[in-house]
Amino acid sequence: MIRILLVDDQVLFREALRTLISEQTDFVVVGEAGNGEEAVNMISLLKPSIILMDLRMPIMGGVEATRKIRQDYPDCKVIMLTTFDDDELVFDGLKAGAIGYLLKDVSSEKLFEAIHTANEGQYVLHPSITGKVVEEFSRLRQDKPTKNQAIIFEQLSPREIEILELVAKGSSNKEIADYLYIAEGTVKNHMRNILSKLDARDRMQAVIKAKEAGIIQF
Repeated sequence: MIRILLVDDQVLFREALRTLISEQTDFVVVGEAGNGEEAVNMISLLKPSIILMDLRMPIMGGVEATRKIRQDYPDCKVIMLTTFDDDELVFDGLKAGAIGYLLKDVSSEKLFEAIHTANEGQYVLHPSITGKVVEEFSRLRQDKPTKNQAIIFEQLSPREIEILELVAKGSSNKEIADYLYIAEGTVKNHMRNILSKLDARDRMQAVIKAKEAGIIQF
């Protein structure tokens, strides 16, 4: 069971989210908090695996709470779940240690997959902000040399490059599987091969390497 803590100052939203998540047999909502300070104080007792964190809240906002949680409880994975997608807030949240950034208009199916993906230690981003995050991370890395990029990407099959392009657009494994008419397990196998060939620790790093090598354009 993936243990989830909900952090949002809107009670109605928390109640709706709890109801939605509780219908899934592999998730359990272990608690709720109305602001970041409450969330920080709950961690040691509730021991959540995933924290769904709002951004703007009274007393302590999501960025500061995420920073504190990641410092004191590095095994907790925080997904920002908010209505705000402006660049500064997105980057502040990720720099604070969030492993994901989703907007509240995300579908329940995509939210559930994001929770699973984050629980495995991989970044999850809303499709509308994937491009800007990759661009920014690539800019920050642009002065660092990349090793044998052309040779590395020659190792990828056309199918693997196609899947990487869909990942860069923010598509989930299920969406990729549906689009390519293949099994979701096949997509996961391709992703494992891609990460291995590119020596990338997660999907985000693979996309960034592809962007730097000119394989993917935004």
